[in-house]
Amino acid sequence: MNFMQMSMNNHPFHMVEKSPWPLTSSLGMIIMTSGFIKWFHYKILLMFLLGILIMILSSYQWWRDVTRESTFQGLHSKEVYMNMNWGMILFITSEVFFFLSFFWAYFHASLSPNIEIGSMWPPIGIIPFNPYHIPLLNTIILISSGASITWSHHSLINKNFKQSMISLTTTIILGIYFSILQKYEYNDAYFTIADSIYGSTFYMATGFHGMHVLIGTMFLMVCLIRLKNNHFSKNHHFGFEAASWYWHFVDIVWLFLYISIYWWSFN
Repeated sequence: MNFMQMSMNNHPFHMVEKSPWPLTSSLGMIIMTSGFIKWFHYKILLMFLLGILIMILSSYQWWRDVTRESTFQGLHSKEVYMNMNWGMILFITSEVFFFLSFFWAYFHASLSPNIEIGSMWPPIGIIPFNPYHIPLLNTIILISSGASITWSHHSLINKNFKQSMISLTTTIILGIYFSILQKYEYNDAYFTIADSIYGSTFYMATGFHGMHVLIGTMFLMVCLIRLKNNHFSKNHHFGFEAASWYWHFVDIVWLFLYISIYWWSFN
């Protein structure tokens, strides 16, 4: 923030102007979730696709405004930067507790299986995935993507923008590859979300993780576009940092999922 703006506001913070994008994003979200229900019950995709379209347009406009504020208007001062850091840390913390609820449900059911599911885990009739096939490959993919995003971040700090773009592109490709393999895995599953507590907890945990991978991949794509347009510098690249933190969180959650839901259930 420049001196004139600071003197006019009497503080170094950025007071965000009125924006329609939180409202349109909320509208898109409720249309999308309602469309999910309509899709499941009536096999009609129109409402779901409309919700996704509204979400994409709102996200694009919202990201555009934030990019303008940070890159071109210089409104992200040191104090604003620190507040955004804390905001991202608290957001990831909330995501940790979100996934903790799924792990809690899973271990509550698996450590003391009741008589309704045959007093055994996995329940009778459930054939779990072999953890040494696609799940292991996906684990290697995500660990590799964690290494490549770290490489990209360090390259950016060292002003090696070419290497940063190459490694960031590699991370995005690995994220897309992970999502493709997960869809292939779901298609070959021997059980559904309706098959006892095992199916419910498995698809809720891995499904929401897959959704976070897709969101993280889109986050990284935006960072790649901004990196290509020279929006990031050695000392000012919070958008990139936030995306890398989010991606590392996704990696760590997958390791817990692999060990507990895939490997432990199979053994």
